Amino acid sequence: MDKVSIVIPVYNCPFVGHAIESALNQTYPNIEIIVVNDGSSEEFTEKIRPYIPKIHRYIEKANGGTASALNAGIQHATGDYFCWLSSDDRYDPQKVQKQHQFMSECQADVSYSDYVYIDANNSILSGSLGISFPNRLQFLEQMKKGCFINGCTVMMKMSVFSEAGLFDESLPYTHDYDLWLRVLKYRHFYYLNEPLVLYRVHDGMGTKKHEQEILKEIVFVQQKHQAGLDQLILEELLK
Repeated sequence: MDKVSIVIPVYNCPFVGHAIESALNQTYPNIEIIVVNDGSSEEFTEKIRPYIPKIHRYIEKANGGTASALNAGIQHATGDYFCWLSSDDRYDPQKVQKQHQFMSECQADVSYSDYVYIDANNSILSGSLGISFPNRLQFLEQMKKGCFINGCTVMMKMSVFSEAGLFDESLPYTHDYDLWLRVLKYRHFYYLNEPLVLYRVHDGMGTKKHEQEILKEIVFVQQKHQAGLDQLILEELLK
């Protein structure tokens, strides 16, 4: 049975216990939970300590950003598949099981799914969120405009990293967008039309605190990948 590694990067997050519990409660039997403490203060590190005996690997490192924490987890992972769980989000209990089965049936190397919004009290705020496209051409054209893939909904074979590389640690906010654009050169993203992630909306979330910096970084990533995306789009048009 394939092993699925769930990497949970943590930096001063009050909701980390909810994230870890949702990983521990997965119905898929062969998982590896890797928590990477990215330089959290002692106050927040204490929230992690009760879970250390239950998880498979716990890593403490100096603060270097989410991309560096994810890379540390990936480099210590022993699974066949990679999943990322943000420390303020939660997985549906069947997330790994359903997505792994879906990928096996489709013979997919990478996939993403729907998700829903939750608030600080775990109440669901939205219906199912997620975008699918009827063909690869429309998918590529939309990815050129912006990243619509929620990173925590992604499941990917570990082998893809050997082709596309790891997360770019120089990008504080758009390391996921950048990686997905690199993966697109080699693989097709399959879409699972089911909400498997509960994405928490709260006042302390980075997308609210760093909105202007994120917008600038998106433009940088788009310019960096424009030529490559244009080539992929052209190849689809010529098929």
